[in-house]
Amino acid sequence: MTAIHDLLKRLWQGYSQMNPQAESIYRFLTERGEKVVNDHIALRTFDDPRVGIEVLSAGFLAGGYRAGDEYSFTEKKLAARHYEPPDVSLPKVFISELKLADFSENLRSLVGRLLDQVPEQTWTRSDLAVIGRPWSLSHDEYLALAEESEYAAWMAAFGFQANHFTVLVNALATFDGLESFNACLKQAGYQLNASGGEIKGSPEVCLEQSSTLADRVSVDFSDSVQTIPGCYYEFARRYPLPDGSLFGGFVARSADKIFESTNRR
Repeated sequence: MTAIHDLLKRLWQGYSQMNPQAESIYRFLTERGEKVVNDHIALRTFDDPRVGIEVLSAGFLAGGYRAGDEYSFTEKKLAARHYEPPDVSLPKVFISELKLADFSENLRSLVGRLLDQVPEQTWTRSDLAVIGRPWSLSHDEYLALAEESEYAAWMAAFGFQANHFTVLVNALATFDGLESFNACLKQAGYQLNASGGEIKGSPEVCLEQSSTLADRVSVDFSDSVQTIPGCYYEFARRYPLPDGSLFGGFVARSADKIFESTNRR
């Protein structure tokens, strides 16, 4: 197994352990006879130079991934870039970062204190994407971050791990589209993110996406154990471009609402 295959495997292991609904949906689909193809994996970070996109992407670039398009999310105050795999059998990687300069001094200071706890050599690890939370965080600090940014709070609570994996609906044989797929999931008892509509995007922008709402999981804070939203499972249907190839990028307006799958509710 190559280093990049090992990294992707560890991302799934950590993600599925923390997100039982993903394992459950994966099993549900395979029992229907489906082959589940992973469209992309998403990671989060801060735009601090120690841990920004350029740092977090290093392990993927070393494994043969190449940088794709860049994206901006004005409302969420995020920047992002996706990375194309060296082999079509591997998933894309989507990395976003919180633009700290757009937030209060209190949030910037708190994030700085978290990062300052971590030995400098940690940031050069080739497996940085799977190390989890390398700092200590109190529940009060988590709540303070959430007041300004649900994204910041999630990142502070969980650190470096997959935020979500994504089923490529195009590869499913027993569904005729995302609408019937969503209906089947809801009938099976899974809750979907309805922010901006259950289906984000359209055939006109060549991409439709939906997602579950994040499972609530127990997190060890420095002062208590609390139950907060963890990870979610996403579903994507891609449409062909004029040249016949499937659209391979992302649509910022749609992804903006997908981010809300981890919001407290």
